[in-house]
Amino acid sequence: MLLDIIQVILAIILITTILLQNQGAGLGAAFGGEGNAYRTKRGPEKILFIITIVVSILFLIIALTNVIF
Repeated sequence: MLLDIIQVILAIILITTILLQNQGAGLGAAFGGEGNAYRTKRGPEKILFIITIVVSILFLIIALTNVIF
């Protein structure tokens, strides 16, 4: 029961962080229309990227634990 609640909370956080990353990218950038091939992440964008990775790993661990138990 507790794992289910934690998994739902992590899912909401993960969805939010992914949507915040794509904000301002536009549809043209999704298909490579932006023009620059390589761009480094800086400041809040980099922190949000790292938070997304951490939350996705935690979500995967909780989901696998939920399946086992």
